[in-house]
Amino acid sequence: MFSRLGLRSRMAVSYVIVSASAVVLVEAVLLALFLPRIRSADDSLREARQRAAAADARNLQSKVATLALETASATGTSASLASSARPGLSDRAMLAFAAKHGFNEDTLGSPGQPPSNAVKALATLDGHVVAVVGMDAADVPAAAFDPRIGNGMTTVDGQSVGWASHPVEIVDRSPAGRRTIGIAYRQLSRPGSVAPGASEKATGTGQIVHGFGSVLLPGLVILILLVPVGALFGLFSTGRLIRRIRLLSLGTARMAEGDLRSRIPVSGRDEVGRLEQSFNSMAERLESAVRRERAAAGAAARRAERSRITRELHDSISQDLFSASLLAGGLRKALPDGSQLRHQAESMETALERTMREMRAMLLELRPIKLEDSGLVAALTELCQAYEARLGISISTDLGELRLEPQIEHAVLRVVQEALGNAVRHGESEKIELSVNETGGQVVVMVRDEGRGFDPHLVAGRHGMGLELMRERVGELGGVFELVSAPARGTTVRVLLPGGTK
Repeated sequence: MFSRLGLRSRMAVSYVIVSASAVVLVEAVLLALFLPRIRSADDSLREARQRAAAADARNLQSKVATLALETASATGTSASLASSARPGLSDRAMLAFAAKHGFNEDTLGSPGQPPSNAVKALATLDGHVVAVVGMDAADVPAAAFDPRIGNGMTTVDGQSVGWASHPVEIVDRSPAGRRTIGIAYRQLSRPGSVAPGASEKATGTGQIVHGFGSVLLPGLVILILLVPVGALFGLFSTGRLIRRIRLLSLGTARMAEGDLRSRIPVSGRDEVGRLEQSFNSMAERLESAVRRERAAAGAAARRAERSRITRELHDSISQDLFSASLLAGGLRKALPDGSQLRHQAESMETALERTMREMRAMLLELRPIKLEDSGLVAALTELCQAYEARLGISISTDLGELRLEPQIEHAVLRVVQEALGNAVRHGESEKIELSVNETGGQVVVMVRDEGRGFDPHLVAGRHGMGLELMRERVGELGGVFELVSAPARGTTVRVLLPGGTK
């Protein structure tokens, strides 16, 4: 699924994932660092709350004990008055009289209206409830019937309640003067109070949740904001990079279609910029290689055509000339000495011999020679030997040790071929001098014959001499072409080419 997205979308998603992972990692580190502190603070707070709850319980117990004492004293005073006024009343009757006179009055509330969180009851020593405020008589606990002074804490409907009981005493005419006739019971709870265990549990859980929330909430907010922000940042930040890569892709496609001149503008010094430079360098090398290949193919085609022409000239025209020369010679021998036709036959035979000589020179000029197999010196030696063997001329050579670039070697060979062919075909020279040496970083080629010579200005427009071809070949390589000739004084061709050693 992720691989189907474009590069720009994938990079945007990667930014979001990496950023979210960083936030989660930071949150995990913060939790690992602060969780012990949160728990320690929670424990300290719980202990403080427990101490506060214990202090509140003690204060509550002290207050409810005071209320029980006050209730017992007030009830005892009212019962003592009833006993004095009406001797012989039972304990229950005295407690009932006391309950009707001032029992509802309480220091914690308004007269006649005890506080809503206070409970009080009067009971006889045998457990009969005479009066109760704040609860049903049946709900008075068994602790209310204990004649001893007592107090403590209990739980009623999930609330923490303090209780206390105190004996009700009266003063009468009995020998002892004071006796206990009943029990006063009080309960008191704080408004909204809860049991200590539940309070501690809720407090601890709330503190931990609050601690986690204080650490996790900022990270959660960052994660929520990070998705659109990271996506937009990824899309905007990769726009230029994607455009550069798209240009590279288009350039590669154009080159694959055959456009070797395709180039990519270098837009930076980063990795993509170096890739653009490499692409341009590759394109230039490829174009140069194709150009060299085409040139080599053209040269091979020209060599093949020269070979074909050579075969055609040798197999057809040369044979025809040879046959015509034999016929002319036979005709000359068959005619009498004084015959006019004999003189014409001799002229025809001479012309045919001259034409055959030029044909042989032309064939040698067109002869393909492979420099790669033997080298320039060996190729020139072979060429000179072929002229001497086929045409019977003398060629003196002066060939030095040469190590030239391939294009220089090829130019030297073609210039020598053309110059030798011109000397034989047009100069009719029987002796030729050839020298090829390297001096002062230049290659000096000289071909001198002792033939008829000519005036270079008069033959500039003639065909077959190959002078312009030699000039163009030398000029393309930055060399110098010199021609010196005059009628009856022979011809000298001198060429200077840059050395360009291998």
